[in-house]
Amino acid sequence: MSQEYRTGREGEFTYRGHTLDELQEMELDEVAELLPARQRRSIERGLSVEKQKLLEEARESEEEETANAPIRTHLRDMPILPEFVGLTFEVYNGQSFERVRIEPEMIGHYLGEFQLTRTSVEHGQAGIGATRSSKFVPLK
Repeated sequence: MSQEYRTGREGEFTYRGHTLDELQEMELDEVAELLPARQRRSIERGLSVEKQKLLEEARESEEEETANAPIRTHLRDMPILPEFVGLTFEVYNGQSFERVRIEPEMIGHYLGEFQLTRTSVEHGQAGIGATRSSKFVPLK
């Protein structure tokens, strides 16, 4: 999967030939045409009530001066839109809410992609009685 964003000669972010300012001025339907197929289809079918509330909450916090307050959500399957750039979300990972600051390069991905639900497991030594083979492991 190739990334469809680039930084121009001046270091200006572009997504499929459009600058961030142009993307933020576009209507939701126009932005949907630029997104990957899965995200485009979810928007074209209509956002759920919860996703519409999240979008409205993001728009309200963008207008206010206190845009630093994070927006809490369980919606890991919400596509990241240009309107979200610069905002901070607290995304639920199954145990806790973790902060995700939205950068321009995240446009077109899902919120859940940036907050993993599983952690890596590091096993220690087998304890006494764990298996038959641990009987022969010296205790010290």
